Amino acid sequence: MSIALKVVVPPHPLIFHWLAMLRATSTPPSIYATALEELGRWLTYEAIRDWLPTRIEEIEGNHGRTQGTLVESSITLLVIPIIPNGIHLWNGARRVLPNAQLCLEGIPSDINEKEGIILLIDQIASADRIIKSLKKIQAQNVKGNRIRLITPLASSTGLKKIGEVFPDLTVHCACIDPEITTNGEIKPGIGNPVLRLNTRTKDPN
Repeated sequence: MSIALKVVVPPHPLIFHWLAMLRATSTPPSIYATALEELGRWLTYEAIRDWLPTRIEEIEGNHGRTQGTLVESSITLLVIPIIPNGIHLWNGARRVLPNAQLCLEGIPSDINEKEGIILLIDQIASADRIIKSLKKIQAQNVKGNRIRLITPLASSTGLKKIGEVFPDLTVHCACIDPEITTNGEIKPGIGNPVLRLNTRTKDPN
C-alpha cells in the first residue's frame, strides 16, 4: 500500500458493533440496512472531525457576549453516494452534516475550487468502480485533501490500488480485510449488500 495514502479505522465501539451486524449472516435485511446507516453516521462523524471548515464568531449569550465556533456555511460540502447502497450510508451521514449538498446523479461536472467532497460506498473490493469516480473528480483539478472517502469495509488490495493512483487521499473505514475471493468478494467480508438487503437492483460491483 502506498505510504502516503491515509487510512483511518476509528476505534469506536459503535463502529465495531455495527460492522459485526453487517458481517453476521443471521442479520435480517432491516437490521443490515440500519447497520449501513449507523456506519455512515459514525464514520462520517470521525471523517469531518478535523476537516469540516469552521469560523469563530461573537455570539450573544444569556449572560453576555462570548465566542462560538460555527460550521462555515459559505463553503459547500458535496456528498456523493455511490448507488445503490451508498444511499444507506447517506441516510446516516446526513445526521452529522449541517451543511451538505446531496449529489445522486454521479460526479457533478461543475465542482468549484473550494467545495469539499465526501464519497460514500458500501465496500471497496477491487476498487475499480470507486477509482473511476475519483478520476472524474481528479479531472476537475480537485486534490485529495478536499476529499473524504467513507466505506464500512475495504480490502487491502483495493486500498493499494487507490493509493497508487490517489496517494494524497484519506479513507475512513470500519475495517480492512486482507483477502478477495476468486469471484471478487472481500473475505471475510460483509457479503453482497444487494443480496443481503433483498433488493432487485443488479450489483454494480
